[in-house]
Amino acid sequence: MKPIHWISVVTAAILLLTAVVLVPATVGEPARSVPASCPQRWDSDEIGHWVPAAADLDGVEESLVPGTPTSALICAYPGQNSAPGGESLAGSRTLTDQARSMAYDLGYLPVTTDRVEKACTLMGGQMTNYLIRFAYPDGQALWVGSAEEVNSCVTTTNGTIVSDSYVGPGITAAYRTGTWRLPQPEDPCDPATGRRGQDAEIVPDEPITVLVCRDEPGGTSTPRPSRGLEHGEQQARELAADLNSLDTEPGGNTCRGVGGGRGEMLTLHFGYEEGPPAWVRIIPHCRPSVSNGVLAGNLDDALLGRIGRLAPLA
Repeated sequence: MKPIHWISVVTAAILLLTAVVLVPATVGEPARSVPASCPQRWDSDEIGHWVPAAADLDGVEESLVPGTPTSALICAYPGQNSAPGGESLAGSRTLTDQARSMAYDLGYLPVTTDRVEKACTLMGGQMTNYLIRFAYPDGQALWVGSAEEVNSCVTTTNGTIVSDSYVGPGITAAYRTGTWRLPQPEDPCDPATGRRGQDAEIVPDEPITVLVCRDEPGGTSTPRPSRGLEHGEQQARELAADLNSLDTEPGGNTCRGVGGGRGEMLTLHFGYEEGPPAWVRIIPHCRPSVSNGVLAGNLDDALLGRIGRLAPLA
């Protein structure tokens, strides 16, 4: 198997000066005053990974959107991914009754303070950067920067932490229609957005189910729920404990092929009483062999065999 390489679009952009200068906030910088309206331009050459100011709110180091905001102002900056930077504001929409559910879903995304390598395709096309200003009852506010992009390779941030979970289509739908819905895969065996806490443990919290899916080499992308088998709480908790006992390090969805074995892949989806599922991807003939998109490690043969026996043959 050939190595999976991280591909990123690196493009120089000329930023246009405006009458109001908004200094970009990046991960780890001190909090600044949060603007009350949409900036007239996207002041970064990165896709999604920018906010005009980081917020000084409790919980911003653990969740993209902590607490319960009362409204969400969505600002849209369309452009081309081949020449990102300096996009002009195209419009805005304010959500009120949808703001709480939007904040809840974004607040559950897995986050980290590190940049995680990930495999991205490299197609040119349209993209739209978004800034979302969440306003709270006490007058405080928080910005979240994200994007919709043809390669689905976007970093979302609140200026303090980042997430590589892709929610661009959901933000676009909310901007256009005023209705928020977290994007979900058509096939339950495909990874969804993931779950907060996966930067600390492979499987966070206390799962009550686990769906074990198997992909064989040359498999189709057509939704096939029958290739997964769901197990109950005991099996989910035992698998979570075993996976959480592994030695891990920060790592995304890249690995190095070893051994010349088959290109089989297993995906585990851990379900919970509340909040989104956590997914774990296992590629036996790759190193690292296990990843949840934020952390990575290696399974031993005994645990790998046990997991494999829980999934039906494709």
